[in-house]
Amino acid sequence: MKQYKPITWMMAIAIAATTMNACSSNDNEPEKPFTTDPVEKATLYVCGISQSGTRSISDAQDVLFTGDDIEWFNATTREVKLKDIGEPLHKRLEPYREIKFYLGDNDLFVVNSFVSDIHSMIFTDLVLHYDVITDPNQGHYYLHDCYPPQFIDDERTQANIKKNAGQWELFTNYLESKGKLRK
Repeated sequence: MKQYKPITWMMAIAIAATTMNACSSNDNEPEKPFTTDPVEKATLYVCGISQSGTRSISDAQDVLFTGDDIEWFNATTREVKLKDIGEPLHKRLEPYREIKFYLGDNDLFVVNSFVSDIHSMIFTDLVLHYDVITDPNQGHYYLHDCYPPQFIDDERTQANIKKNAGQWELFTNYLESKGKLRK
């Protein structure tokens, strides 16, 4: 068996590395920054969850609406205006305990409750509020940090606001990229 000197192996490795680097480098093309799934290319899904545990976006019977169904979202008032999706949303929401927002394959946030003006309970986390008092013929929907709004300064509400801050930014960036964000 013939033995190779270490210098021969080192030269062979150096030549191979130089050749591979020269073939893979294209100096004519500017380097592009690494990005993961861009927000503007993802799809927003909102699903109902009727029992404990999580549901995936592939459970089509639980999809309540998508980003395409949102006409606009007002970042100041947090009102969500939906296009006509057939049955009124408040009727579609009745059987669900929670409402889960997905952006692409990622969980965005969970709305723990669907509340209307007649609820007397206190909620210190995200709620979907259905306002029937302002316009009884056409209710308005709001994504609020708590319900009723006077509990916004509660320490549990404030902790949940901080917990959801990153997801809110993704949500509003997505809607802005689709031209559906009002300020």
